[in-house]
Amino acid sequence: MQRRYVTVDVFTNRVFGGNPLAVVLDAEGLSANQMQAIATEFNYSETTFVLPPWAAGHTAHVRIFTPRTEIPFAGHPNVGTGVVLARELQAKGGAPLERLVFEEAAGLVPIRILRDGDTVVGAELTAPAALGLGSQVSAPDVAACLCLDATDISLKNHPPQVVSVGLPFLIAELTSKDVLRRAKPNALTSEHVLPPVGTDAIFAYTLGSTPEELHARMFSPLDGIPEDPATGSAAAATIALLATLRPERDGEIAWRIEQGVDMGRPSLLLGRTEKRDGIATAVHIAGFAVQVMRGFIDFPAA
Repeated sequence: MQRRYVTVDVFTNRVFGGNPLAVVLDAEGLSANQMQAIATEFNYSETTFVLPPWAAGHTAHVRIFTPRTEIPFAGHPNVGTGVVLARELQAKGGAPLERLVFEEAAGLVPIRILRDGDTVVGAELTAPAALGLGSQVSAPDVAACLCLDATDISLKNHPPQVVSVGLPFLIAELTSKDVLRRAKPNALTSEHVLPPVGTDAIFAYTLGSTPEELHARMFSPLDGIPEDPATGSAAAATIALLATLRPERDGEIAWRIEQGVDMGRPSLLLGRTEKRDGIATAVHIAGFAVQVMRGFIDFPAA
């Protein structure tokens, strides 16, 4: 049995930057176990599987797997899969796609295609869920998970807290870029701290030269991802939280998130939040993507 695949580097405009993603096309007929085996074989932070949509008017049903498990939503898989599908259709002579809708476990994910002339260069997703606030975690516990001191955790804007717009992360602001650079995951402490609050990942960030510029790193050792080069779902949840905390009642805010620099895969995520009556009503994450490989997966039918 064969299945086509395409790999792309997401949240970058150059090969071997950003976050790699494998997109398995024509995934109909694959079992969940087969999908998991393929994702484990690629060993990227995520692999997507494109299936026919359940409802008319939707583009595809998309399932997302890490090397260890299926997840309901993620950022760079949506941007990368949107770019791949738009390019595949255009290569077959189809009408250029401007908007797509993916069915995912977390809900519907609208995708807007970004072009440079006639060329598909990127995509922007809209998160499938409103901002959800979960448990708060003490600064000493977060610091221990990141091999830092409690004084390295900033409490100026918010305490470390689990937040989600489709996938939960523990979000923590650090005091400086130097502290962010020194952070590293402690798997044993993370196993003690994270599952009880409903997540397996920490998104650590510090503010840049403006309040709308973030420098970030994401660690998920419990899911086999010591560090992720670009994490759109965590970035989306973070800017939704920060937008909610700002004093403006209404408006749209543009954000710039840099990630992956400390691991040699620099990534740029471009965010937008929409706020009405003091509530973040929509959050978007955009980025570029470049194709790296394409081919076929061969494996037994049984």
